[in-house]
Amino acid sequence: MAESVISQRVFFPKGEQKKFIKNVQSTLSLDSKALAELAGKSARTLADWKREKFSMPLSAAEFLSEKSGIPLHANVKIKEAYWYTSLGSSAGGTAVYEKYGHIGGDQEERKEKWHIWWSTIGQFQKHAILNIVKPIKKPIFSSSLAEFVGVILGDGGLSKRQVVITLHRYDDKAYSEYVRQLIKKLFQVTPGVYRNKKSLADNIVISRTELVQFCVNKLGLKIGSKVRQQIDIPLWVKERKSYRIACLRGLVDTDGCVIKHRYSVKGKKYCYKKLSFTNSSVPLLRSVFEILSTLGMKPRVTNNGKEVRLESQSDMERYFRLVGSNNPKHLNRWLN
Repeated sequence: MAESVISQRVFFPKGEQKKFIKNVQSTLSLDSKALAELAGKSARTLADWKREKFSMPLSAAEFLSEKSGIPLHANVKIKEAYWYTSLGSSAGGTAVYEKYGHIGGDQEERKEKWHIWWSTIGQFQKHAILNIVKPIKKPIFSSSLAEFVGVILGDGGLSKRQVVITLHRYDDKAYSEYVRQLIKKLFQVTPGVYRNKKSLADNIVISRTELVQFCVNKLGLKIGSKVRQQIDIPLWVKERKSYRIACLRGLVDTDGCVIKHRYSVKGKKYCYKKLSFTNSSVPLLRSVFEILSTLGMKPRVTNNGKEVRLESQSDMERYFRLVGSNNPKHLNRWLN
């Protein structure tokens, strides 16, 4: 689930945010603690959302909607980050809000907020006087670049100035390092990592306008909500088998999971594994289904058309032989 450091917020009509979260919780059969972990948030943050004390990040709301199949209310409003500062702040006050989250307050907290802002945003911004944008390496099409596209389509997102990939702090710790090294290799930039103390998610952040433009103009990715725009795998990826496989690997490594199905027959215990890929973009799901099919597997669409699964053990073996995974979490669940 990708949540930008400066993510958009979603505003439900009064009472609807609480109802939405309760419906998600009921559909997924999760208690509050488990739902908070799924969303990459603390139990307290989830409780605040239920009480409608705070609005939800758009990325979090869309993630829960995607996982549960519960649609967002038709009358929600989307607002940009720091929308409140325009109500009465000066330009200087707005800048302080963006760096520290508030004006005034504890000096140590301000210092910590400044370091977070500098490591993820400030050091990459256009120079105020020289008006220089830091360049990036612009790689040619390759399997590595196609895998990066899959990562973005899975758990990433683009804003006008940022590329953000959100992964679980603990479950995806090793994979997060792999993704950062992949980005460094492709674009010769070192991503920042934003860790929110109230969240179990880490944001890998690259604040380079030139990288965003490259992703949009060259790679065929889109700025904004992937669900609302019903994104799909870019054509250049679909045109070559090795690119399709690499992109699929990036998609499943971020937005997929290996499920262990256990059952007993006459006292004897059995366990077999399935592969699940869930997404709310119909074109993207269709493309994943087609790629798996052309690789000789027999995928199945479930969950009201929002999930593609591999269920036979022969298909699972074929997937990990042909496509593989760079996420140790998936490999461990498959091998153990």
